[in-house]
Amino acid sequence: MPAETSEIRHYRSWIKPGEDLISFRVVYKETDIAVLAEKDLTMETLTFVREIREPLETYIIEHPEFFKSLKPLPEDPKAPEIAKRMLWAGKACGVGPMASVAGAIAEAVGRRILEEGLSSQVAVENGGDIFLALKRPATVAIYAGDSPLSGKIGLRLREELMPCGVCTSSGKLGHSLSLGKAEAVCVVAREAALADAAATALGNLVKGKRSLKKVLSEAQKWPNILGVICIIEDEIGLYGPELELTLL
Repeated sequence: MPAETSEIRHYRSWIKPGEDLISFRVVYKETDIAVLAEKDLTMETLTFVREIREPLETYIIEHPEFFKSLKPLPEDPKAPEIAKRMLWAGKACGVGPMASVAGAIAEAVGRRILEEGLSSQVAVENGGDIFLALKRPATVAIYAGDSPLSGKIGLRLREELMPCGVCTSSGKLGHSLSLGKAEAVCVVAREAALADAAATALGNLVKGKRSLKKVLSEAQKWPNILGVICIIEDEIGLYGPELELTLL
């Protein structure tokens, strides 16, 4: 997996848990997540992160192409569950499996919290990639770097759309590889791994403002995608009948 990094994620100052949830942070190697749950589950979540990462790290050592490939790889029935989801997401979107790693880890952590009965609702943010399973609507702010729209536009998600993944790719921000030039391509899907891979794939299509229509048109071809927001400089495009934009 990538070398360990330390990064100030100032967008986390936008998090507003509400009265029914609290926020806490867990850091382990490269994984740096913010979690919303009904109580402080820092130690339990740290254990989950370790248990999720360890088989993935071992698999990457044994299969270096999994880490390096920018193209889809064949399914592997012997892979650990998280690697299987990443292989599936990469194949569905035409990208390498590591394009979905942040979303896959966010969802795996969130589902462990739910399955263990530690909280009846949860949100996990991992480098801008989010798994949401809440009992009320949520607004996700869109961070788009230097764009004048950054932090001013929010995506309103109804409770019925959850659990879901909300993942963002940028050609100008963060450590994740993007071959495009978008300030932000944000994808909503039922699975966070798929949303993450799709955000990367769609972000790779962006070469300038003229790419906006192409991104939205391509997104409509993927039946598992609930919606997409694309921000290129000062322009924004939205696809998704279930999605609602709101000003922050």
